This record gives sequence, structure tokens and C-alpha cells, in this order.
Amino acid sequence: MGLPRTFVGFSSTDIHYYRLMLAWKAREHIDFNFVDCQLSSEINSEDEAYIKRKCRERINMAGKYVMLIGADTRYKYKYVRWEAEVAIEKECTIIGVNLDGSRQIVETTCPPIIRDVGAIVVPYSPKIIAYALEKCQMKESGNYYYKDEVYQKLGY
Repeated sequence: MGLPRTFVGFSSTDIHYYRLMLAWKAREHIDFNFVDCQLSSEINSEDEAYIKRKCRERINMAGKYVMLIGADTRYKYKYVRWEAEVAIEKECTIIGVNLDGSRQIVETTCPPIIRDVGAIVVPYSPKIIAYALEKCQMKESGNYYYKDEVYQKLGY
């Protein structure tokens, strides 16, 4: 099976978590890999329509959409929520990643746009994110999480 084509959405305040995911991907001894569909370089533009058009092109290339969920993610409407809307419209598999380490949805931080859409929610950790990228299938609705047995099998 090929690597999952993935778009990662995140608040600008959480960019260091995204960069760490890229470091995991680059490290040979960490079993974590995906085809990164982010924009290859930061867009030097203030034109919202242009930026959104470029993001839509990348999301349309992806089959998976990972949203890094930090303290302020739920308040990021201009791009983060919009990216999630595009991913849902495209029928990407949605994976919510709690930066606080929670294994289930956290109502106070999870953006409403990815609640009850059949997404899986996991903590920010390479093994479980890699597992979700490989194994996760969208459900019809609801919020899903892996049971303790999955974490034990992965060595947590």
C-alpha cells in the first residue's frame, strides 16, 4: 500500500508541532511517513482568494486531512476551519490530533467543524498518528477514538 497523501491543518501558533512531524518523517528509526501535501513554500501574499485556491489544490491531492488541535485552533476560522470544510467536502479521512495528549475529543478545544463527522481523534504522538494514517476509515458520523488495546499494541 502506498503512503497516505496528507494535508495537515494547524493554527499558526502550532507550526512547531507540524515541523516536528516533518522531522519524524525524516528520521529513519521512526516508523512515520506520509506524502506531505502542504504548500511547498509559504505563500508571500495577502490575497485570501489566491491562498485559498492554492490550499484547495493541495487538499484535493490528499486523501487524509490531519488537524492539529491546540489551545486556539477552534478559533481559527479564516484558514483552519475553511481547510477542514474543503477536506470534508472532498471526503478526506479526517484525523484530529490533540496537542494536549488527550486520546478522545476535547470539547473545549476541538473545532466544531470536525465534530460528529466520523473522524478519529488521537493524541500527538508518532506511532498513533502513523497508525491512524494507515488504518483509519471515516465513519458516517460521530467522534471516534482508539481503545486502550490499540495503544498497548503500539507500545504505549
